[in-house]
Amino acid sequence: MNPNLSKLQAYPFERLAQLKAAVTPPKDRSTILLSIGEPKHPAPALINEAITSHLQGLSIYPTTSGSTELRTAIADWVTARFKLTKGSIDPDKNVLPVNGTREAIFAVAQCLTDPRPDALILMPNPFYQIYEGAALLAGANPYFINGTELNDFIPEFEAVPEAIWRKCQLLYICSPGNPTGAVFSLELMKKLVRLSQKYEFAIASDECYSEIYYDESQPPSGLLEACAALGLNTYPRCLAFHSLSKRTSVPGMRSGFVAGDSELIDRFRLYRTYHGSAMSPVVQAASTEAWKDEKHVIENRKLYREKFDRVCAILSQVTPVIKPMGVFYLWLKTPIEDAQFAKDLFHRYNVTILPGSYMSREVHGINPGAGYVRIALVDSVEVCVEAAERIVEFIRSIMAK
Repeated sequence: MNPNLSKLQAYPFERLAQLKAAVTPPKDRSTILLSIGEPKHPAPALINEAITSHLQGLSIYPTTSGSTELRTAIADWVTARFKLTKGSIDPDKNVLPVNGTREAIFAVAQCLTDPRPDALILMPNPFYQIYEGAALLAGANPYFINGTELNDFIPEFEAVPEAIWRKCQLLYICSPGNPTGAVFSLELMKKLVRLSQKYEFAIASDECYSEIYYDESQPPSGLLEACAALGLNTYPRCLAFHSLSKRTSVPGMRSGFVAGDSELIDRFRLYRTYHGSAMSPVVQAASTEAWKDEKHVIENRKLYREKFDRVCAILSQVTPVIKPMGVFYLWLKTPIEDAQFAKDLFHRYNVTILPGSYMSREVHGINPGAGYVRIALVDSVEVCVEAAERIVEFIRSIMAK
């Protein structure tokens, strides 16, 4: 058995289930689940139409590289979205469809890591737990980079010693960030690209929330955009991961892509050929239509914008609230210990949210997620508003003690 399995920590939702098991919610309150980042918005009609009209694809073995039509749609989208040099994203060389960012973000570490005893994979803290698991099972050691309120939850890259950068084989980044909503500036992205060139490590940029933002005039920057700004139009050592789960509200389709350095893409394609992770032709057809269309994405953002405006207005009655520039999470500071806050909120008001300390590790003397909870505004406007009202009532009861 792989000995590295013993290094894995309990997944956040396993810990949450254990926390909730100790108490019973009130029967007179409807259940509200805002712990999981699972979009509840209806899938756009174009997805349903594409799936039903391509069911014959179920009788065909898919290829690892996916269809030319899908790769072309992806190349066109990523080029336009991040203002890349026309022709620099070759559908055959720089794009690889994947079964959602989670699967690919995990697998890429297995592909790109040389499992030496001193191998390091760097990642933000707080963070998406897949990064840690990917590092450990690839035979590397995770190195966490804290992001705190003092730095708007941007990881403190300047605090990383040069000796650590020299041992780094892969850097995971996420912008807009899960769970905090932190958004990297283009200048910060460029700085990280320069570091990757200097110390010869790869960057895996998890950008699955890139299309959930609140100012239509300021979409979040991406890693490939930073490369282009530096004149690095071959995207050396850089891979960007995108998904339809959040952008198009189809988490069940498990559809995304990785784009960037053609040499890394070629190696990853080889790995995935043996991995047996080709995307279903039916999903490919639906994905092609989704990447071609922006209307449904704009409407999707409007729904999130309304939820954030209304929920933040309610919560601000009792606690400071910072509306994130991206993602559909609220990273809320708690008046008591975060796990206790989540437990009591469930017990008294039947609202489930995720303790921030479950999504971070204690390193360099602190747990940067402690004292926060992640609230996923994925349900309807009405449900999210009801949850906010219950949270306000709960916080008022704490303050009254």
